[in-house]
Amino acid sequence: MLALSRALRLRDYSFVAVTPATHRSVNARAENLWARDMRDVFGWSRRFRPGVLDPGLLQAAHEAGAVDGLAEAGDAVWRCNLRAATLGGQIFLHSAYPTEAPDAVFFGPDTYRFAEAVRRALAGHPGPVRRAADICCGSGAAGILVALACPRASVMLADVNAAALALAGVNARAAGVRNTSCALGDLFQGVAGTFDFIVANPPYLIDRAARVYRHGGGRHGEGLSLRIVQDSLPRLAPGGQLVLYTGSAISGGRDLLREEAACMLDETGWRWTYREVDPDVFGEELGQGAYRDAERIAAIVLTAERPA
Repeated sequence: MLALSRALRLRDYSFVAVTPATHRSVNARAENLWARDMRDVFGWSRRFRPGVLDPGLLQAAHEAGAVDGLAEAGDAVWRCNLRAATLGGQIFLHSAYPTEAPDAVFFGPDTYRFAEAVRRALAGHPGPVRRAADICCGSGAAGILVALACPRASVMLADVNAAALALAGVNARAAGVRNTSCALGDLFQGVAGTFDFIVANPPYLIDRAARVYRHGGGRHGEGLSLRIVQDSLPRLAPGGQLVLYTGSAISGGRDLLREEAACMLDETGWRWTYREVDPDVFGEELGQGAYRDAERIAAIVLTAERPA
């Protein structure tokens, strides 16, 4: 997989990951039935025939175990089981579309918004970052950006999903960082000590199948986000900062995630902020029973800072 990532970089690969709804709509066009180039193969997850990829790239994909043969009559037909997106000049491998497996590794517009929130927080961080953690790291995108920005810091990439940690490790090596390590477990399970910088982009939807990468638990998917706030507070070193990017279902004009987080944070007396960065995401979920009383799902960024 590392060789595949490097092969894509050598070919100046670039792809912005879109929402599943956009992906579905674009791929449904008649002219997009078959892949024509490497972006179609590794970005749009389209079927492809021999000759679409150059021999070196095709070999790298095969050796990475990223090519699945499809049972279709006629010529050989393949599909890539990995996708590649670009962010901050780096290539991040993640799961192919559609992300249906329970342990799928998701990358999309949330990842770009999360990365921007992390950059903003780092720019205003009150002190040096010696130890950082990316909780629910997924592809590792945010943690790797922290590692690149803070080369002297030790950055922990933590996730309950072993498939995510495998890809996060590959993506870290592909980015050339040597200051990351991986921890398999639920939130801070198996991770000792305190941190100067904690970032998290957890699953925040209610998923009928309770898939790990998507299901947040609680009433509207906020359960895991609230656990992260609660568990992060004792893990912040003096001067440490938490950056949580997540989603919140708004019901009757009320943001219940904000209200519950405020109860925890106000007790600390620490400085904290909460802002909407997109007022309406995953609108298609409102047709599900769990959201029958919700009017929208907002993408939010919560920051909390422990006094030095």
